[in-house]
Order: sequence, then C-alpha cells, then structure tokens
Amino acid sequence: MRVVIAEDSVLLREGLVRLLEGAGMQVVEAVGDADELLRAVSAHEPDLVLLDVRMPPTHTDEGLRAALVIRRQWPAMAVLVLSQYVEERYASELLANETSGVGYLLKDRVADVGEFLSALRRVAAGGTALDPEAVAQLLLRTRNDPLTRLSPREREVLRLMAEGRSNAGVADALVISESAVAKHVNSIFSKLDLPPADNDHRRVLAVLRFLKG
Repeated sequence: MRVVIAEDSVLLREGLVRLLEGAGMQVVEAVGDADELLRAVSAHEPDLVLLDVRMPPTHTDEGLRAALVIRRQWPAMAVLVLSQYVEERYASELLANETSGVGYLLKDRVADVGEFLSALRRVAAGGTALDPEAVAQLLLRTRNDPLTRLSPREREVLRLMAEGRSNAGVADALVISESAVAKHVNSIFSKLDLPPADNDHRRVLAVLRFLKG
C-alpha cells in the first residue's frame, strides 16, 4: 500500500512514517503543508492519503480543504483524516459526499496501534473508519437532527456502525445477540427513511446522510 502523509508536526510526521513502514506500507512522501500535499498526490497518486486538518499557513482547515480537492480530482483515492479537531464545515462535506474510502479519526482517541493500522487498511480497501466522537460532534451540530427518532440503544448501534463494525462486531461491543443487532439496524433504517437498496455503504449512510448541512 502506497501512502502520502501530510502532517505539520515534524515529530509526529516522522513517527507516522516509521510506524507505517514498520507495518509493511510504503510511504512515498511525507509533507508538512497542504500545497505540498497536493503536489505529492499528483506526483505519486498513492493508494491512501493520511492527513491532518490544521496545517500552514493559517493552521485552520487547510488539510480538509485539500482532502476535498483530492476527492474531487481522484475520486477513487482513499483519504483518512487524523486530527485533534472536528472541523464542522469541511468535515461534513467530505463525509457526506462519498462514503467509500474515507476515514476521520481523532488523535487523542487512538489508543491502539493495531486498530489504527487496521483502520488505514480498511479505508485503503474502500471501507470507512470514523471515530464515534467525531461523528457525534458533527451530528450534534447539524440542524433538525434525525437522531431524535432513535432510542438510546439504536444510537449506540448507529455509532458502532459508523466505526465500520459488522453486526457481529456491534453485538460483541454491546454484549447482545446478532439477531438483536439486526433488528436494531432495520429499525434505524426505517426511522431514518432509508429504504432497502443494493448499496454496500448503506450502513454508513445511515449516519453520514445527516452531515449534509
């Protein structure tokens, strides 16, 4: 797997390079700002871009705006945002437009290196990796929050679905049966007006559709 990293902190950037290369991934370039990121992506066309939100020169939302450019110009390229912050406007746009090959993780909540590497591989393979806290913050900031239709248990199931967990994974996390999870999932789809469809990412759409402002 070929990766471009964009992170303005030199120590963290070099640490990520060593971590990914130690896991057998090829870091084709590591850069410190959004302009260099777009240049590197154009030059290498990697399988995955791992980037921060706040980078020079203004340290506000350069990374996310670059991610939107990447997804428009290279729709099949996987993008995983690794940040300390949830930047509402552009994060909502990034996550709402397409669910395949997208991730948003919070640095402070990455507690297991193995899970982090698995998330990278999942996103690179076209899956999704979303921190439930990031999802919760974005959902709370959107108008007319449809989550009010859901029961507390259904909200728990929905957040675990947003992490990319299967029914079995949700069942393990909540210590309930898979059949109970299936019933919750069907209820969520119904309450959120998601009719049956042949869509591999329908589970994640149950969360991400609300991120469209």
